[in-house]
Amino acid sequence: MAKWVIDKAHSEIGFEVRHMMVSKVRGHFESYEAEIEADDLTDLTNGKVSFTFDVTSINTKLADRDNHLKSADFFDVEKYPTITFKSTEVKKKDDDEYEVTGDLTIKDVTKPVTFKVEFNGKGKNPWGVEVYGFEAEAKINREDFGLTWNAALETGGVLVGKDVKIKAALEVNPASE
Repeated sequence: MAKWVIDKAHSEIGFEVRHMMVSKVRGHFESYEAEIEADDLTDLTNGKVSFTFDVTSINTKLADRDNHLKSADFFDVEKYPTITFKSTEVKKKDDDEYEVTGDLTIKDVTKPVTFKVEFNGKGKNPWGVEVYGFEAEAKINREDFGLTWNAALETGGVLVGKDVKIKAALEVNPASE
C-alpha cells in the first residue's frame, strides 16, 4: 500500500463547541501528524488513516482559554499530551463520500468514532505532484472522553456544550521515500 501524508500548509484540523448555549467557539491544533495508507485515494475502502494531535498546540485565539483547555480541568496535557485516531473500517457511501470509523483516544479513554468524509477531488500542483483533497467531520460528546468540566450560567444552561464537532480540511500528497 502507498503512503500519503497531509500537506500542513494547505490543511487544518479543528473543532467547534457551543459557548454559553448561544454561540460557538472554534479552535484548531497547530501541530499534528497524519498518515493515510491506500493504493488509490479515489477509493479509500481498503485504506488506513491515522492522526496524532499535539494538544499543547491547541489554539482558540484566546491564550487564557487555551491554557485552561490544557489544564487538568480539560485535556491535562501534562499527563496526556496527544489525541490519537486510528481507523478500523472505511465504508464507501457514494462516489465521493465515505464513513471512516476508528478508535479515538482522548486522555486515557478510547471510543469508536465515525467521521463523514468527502473526497473533493484531485489535481497536480505546479511542481507536478498529484494532490488529493478531503473534508471530514465527526461529532463526539466530550464527557464520554472525561472532559467534564463546566460552569452553570446564572440564566440557566452551562458555559460549555457537551457536543464537539471535529473538522478536518485536508490536502494529501504522496509520502516522500
